[in-house]
Amino acid sequence: MQSKSIILSALAQDRGGKLVLALLMAAVILVPMANLLLPAGHPLHIETFTVSLMGKYLSYAMLALAVDLVWGYLGILSLGHGAFFALGGYAMGMYLMRQIGDRGVYAHPILPDFMVFLNWQELPWFWQGFDQFWLACLMVVLVPGVLAYVFGYLAFRSRVSGVYLSIMTQALTYALMLAFFRNEMGFGGNNGLTDFKDILGFSLQQDSTKIGLFVCTGLALAVSYIVCRTIVSSRLGQVAMAIRDTESRTRFMGYDVDGIKLWIFVLSAVIAGIAGALYVPQVGIINPGEFAPLNSIEVVVWVALGGRATLFGAIVGALIINYAKSWFTVEFPEVWLFALGGMFVLSTMYFPKGVIGFLSDVADRVGQRKSSSESNVYQSERGAGEVVQ
Repeated sequence: MQSKSIILSALAQDRGGKLVLALLMAAVILVPMANLLLPAGHPLHIETFTVSLMGKYLSYAMLALAVDLVWGYLGILSLGHGAFFALGGYAMGMYLMRQIGDRGVYAHPILPDFMVFLNWQELPWFWQGFDQFWLACLMVVLVPGVLAYVFGYLAFRSRVSGVYLSIMTQALTYALMLAFFRNEMGFGGNNGLTDFKDILGFSLQQDSTKIGLFVCTGLALAVSYIVCRTIVSSRLGQVAMAIRDTESRTRFMGYDVDGIKLWIFVLSAVIAGIAGALYVPQVGIINPGEFAPLNSIEVVVWVALGGRATLFGAIVGALIINYAKSWFTVEFPEVWLFALGGMFVLSTMYFPKGVIGFLSDVADRVGQRKSSSESNVYQSERGAGEVVQ
């Protein structure tokens, strides 16, 4: 009951977050119904491809949420969260590869196709146990979390901050990208992991499985949002924002600044890893390109456009930009990068608080004008009454 009351109090003043959660839950319920219950010719029918595309958008929204948690509320501009996303994706991809068995091109009962092609004789030790779903789920959380802990411990204890920390996070993801490109690493090299067949015994080609993955992604996003909102609304969140604004003063007051930064940074990495794990079975592939620093920079653009330090703004920004990306790459593929750059420049110039911040300012101005006009009417009526008396 106490934890329930904490969550409700965290969401009580979060009107935008409640609206986003309501829309998300509506999508989780209505999208599967529109796909399964309505015939293909119906105007409200949603194709299975669109369902998978929406699931991919929701996994991106989880990644943006993770970035906003550390950037918006800790002031850590991470340009390497794509690494945690990709590591979670690789952990899930390893499980999916082990599920193929002898149905691969080379029909080897244990070794994935790329290992047979490279003349590997036995399964590497770090692939052992990935035929079990529970171990894959554990690694999805553990690998990004441990990496974030080690990196954060060394960086925060060394008092690295600002642009130097951003460069270090970018260097981290770039180094991992180069490492995973090597065939000797045992992760498929340039081609990565693909040709997945099923998950937990359910075929990934079935519409019901794709819808199930979409629902799981939507629920995971909702839970992640509630967890993040609960944290930032608590005393821990207030201290985190104090660290963001005046770190030296917060440290002087006796707070464990390094420990707080490390704890939230690790949580953010875990959320990014879970997002990557949900992303892989829906797109059907994971390769070293996911580690590219450009991907992490693009996530920062999502957060900036949606609204930094709002959480739900990061979700909105990720959905808007990725939908625009899908539309532009189909209608105007040659101008997509220019459109993305233009959106970022325009948002920086005219919407410094993002789309959500702009809408919030407009609502505040409208409310102030309304209260001011009501006050003027009240003063006029009061003055008229005094004159009559």
